[in-house]
Amino acid sequence: MPNPKRRMSKTRTAKRRTHYKASATPVSTCSNCGEVKLQHHVCDSCGQYNDRTMLIPKK
Repeated sequence: MPNPKRRMSKTRTAKRRTHYKASATPVSTCSNCGEVKLQHHVCDSCGQYNDRTMLIPKK
C-alpha cells in the first residue's frame, strides 16, 4: 500500500474536514405533558413513551 511522499499541511487537512460538523440533537415535545424530550426516548417528567407508561418518574 503506498504511503504519502510528503506531510499533508494543516490547511489541506482542515479543508477536507470542513463538512464534518456536529449537529444539534433532535428534540420533540411529549404528547402527554408537553415537556421537551429527546426523540425516541421516554419522557423524563411523566415517564411515557408512545402513549404508554413505561416508568414511574422520581419526584
